[in-house]
Amino acid sequence: MSFLFGTRTAKTFKPKKHIPEGTHQYDLMKHAAATLGSGNLRLAVMLPEGEDLNEWIAVNTVDFFNQINMLYGTITEFCTEDSCPVMAAGPKYEYHWADGQVVKKPIKCSAPKYIDYLMTWVQDQLDDECLFPSKIGVPFPKNFVLIAKTILKRLFRVYAHIYHQHFVEVVQLGEEAHLNTSFKHFIFFVQEFSLIERKELAPLQELIEKLTCNK
Repeated sequence: MSFLFGTRTAKTFKPKKHIPEGTHQYDLMKHAAATLGSGNLRLAVMLPEGEDLNEWIAVNTVDFFNQINMLYGTITEFCTEDSCPVMAAGPKYEYHWADGQVVKKPIKCSAPKYIDYLMTWVQDQLDDECLFPSKIGVPFPKNFVLIAKTILKRLFRVYAHIYHQHFVEVVQLGEEAHLNTSFKHFIFFVQEFSLIERKELAPLQELIEKLTCNK
């Protein structure tokens, strides 16, 4: 269940990623949801006492995937090959797709195609028990934080595209508050654990400063 959208019926872009009930990660997710309910996002992102950092990052990465999945799902009809022929975040930033495996050399593609590649790529990693183990006692890979950093860096680009290219539609749909709360939560989380380099956040730097100012 997504922390922000649990009670809402929303179209998702990709199938939602579920954390199995009865697992410790499910309990962690419930804890995070309850803390978020307090409204203090800075507090909500902090590692709960006695918990494993990898597990906390994993649970939150899954939740951000689900949140972005729903947010993008609400505006897919406006994000087309014609309206968004390149994956851009304003006039200064353009993203080309490569995953280092199937697509080794970055390719220029439309925003809907890029986001489809990106979300499928993230989903494949979240479903890989070797990378995102859900069973108790199964260790996380030694490079897990690096894996999570790459996922979160790329998920940020979907937020950046939505804000720069589709904010008018977001406002028209009445989704502005959901987008802002989701993005603020995301930024507080990546800042808390230094998961995205500042230069990668440049397309939304002004917004980030506004959302995190004195909070």
